[in-house]
Amino acid sequence: MSNDHRKLKAFDLADALVLEVYHATRSFPKDELYGITSQLRRAAVSVPANIVEGCGRTTRREYRQFLSVAFASLREVGYLLGLASRLGYLVEDDSNRLASRHEEASRVLAALMKSLS
Repeated sequence: MSNDHRKLKAFDLADALVLEVYHATRSFPKDELYGITSQLRRAAVSVPANIVEGCGRTTRREYRQFLSVAFASLREVGYLLGLASRLGYLVEDDSNRLASRHEEASRVLAALMKSLS
């Protein structure tokens, strides 16, 4: 497809979310390092990584498939952020900021996917 991921708002938002997730998870309990911390970080990184990989694919169908995987990972991030918040690992301000970023990233990625249908 030869799309440049750096020109996509969906990529920019997903990339920014990754940075915020990494920052926020630094304060998670150390006994969660291989639990929710790792899972949340991997799911967050998966979103922009799949957008980038999709942009490198040669067919529209493959591109849409990678965006679909990115969207599924973004849903996982949303659940894990909510779980971390309920467990008390995120202070309210961080939880609200991350939820807002997640919502915007989801909305923009969904619109990108719809535009390719």
